[in-house]
Amino acid sequence: MAEQLTVIARIRNDFPEKFGLPRQSGLGSAIRGRIVFEKPYDTPDALRGIGQFSHLWLIWGFSGVPERGAFEPLVRPPRLGGNARVGVFASRSPFRPNRLGLSLVRLERVLETEGHAELLVSGIDLMDGTPIYDVKPYLPYAEAVPDARGGFADAHSADALEVDFPPELLSLVPGDRREALLQALSLDPRPAYQNDPARVYGFLFAGLNVRFRVDGSRLTVVEVQTVAA
Repeated sequence: MAEQLTVIARIRNDFPEKFGLPRQSGLGSAIRGRIVFEKPYDTPDALRGIGQFSHLWLIWGFSGVPERGAFEPLVRPPRLGGNARVGVFASRSPFRPNRLGLSLVRLERVLETEGHAELLVSGIDLMDGTPIYDVKPYLPYAEAVPDARGGFADAHSADALEVDFPPELLSLVPGDRREALLQALSLDPRPAYQNDPARVYGFLFAGLNVRFRVDGSRLTVVEVQTVAA
């Protein structure tokens, strides 16, 4: 019998939904979150020495995606337009046999209060509440590969969009959240196969519904709504 995974922590951030988050970790350096450990894993002893490392690997579980039936060996990555098929193990699709994700994040600070420890990290690609199964330090001497190839993903890495955020709308966003939101917008949250300049998209961020259009390489925010608690 396979051993059951234990949730040791959950990520807490401003993204209650997957849409709007960067597609990969490390792309949004201003996008931060807290790793909040479950008991008994929240003891500072479990994190002793972790502050010596600049980056961490997170092993986590995909949440917010529908369950599927039988195993499907082929998937359609959004960055390939949603039409081309590749093997599931040649992709980072959430529709995997074990629904596990892997992210490399920057450790900003270790937070300790009254015998409880948390981690403040940046460059995250996890939605709020995502379960975390393990945290491991990143080792540059063993894991940095300067001549690595990115396969089909390299050819479909998008340039950043130019973001037009009218001042009267930007003023509705708390000052300490603006950089992260602007970065998330510039990374183009849309699937690659959606390219209708008249279509209005939106995602939830820090209690706000941010709505926008994209025309070519320019993203324009058209509305910012407060979401009722």
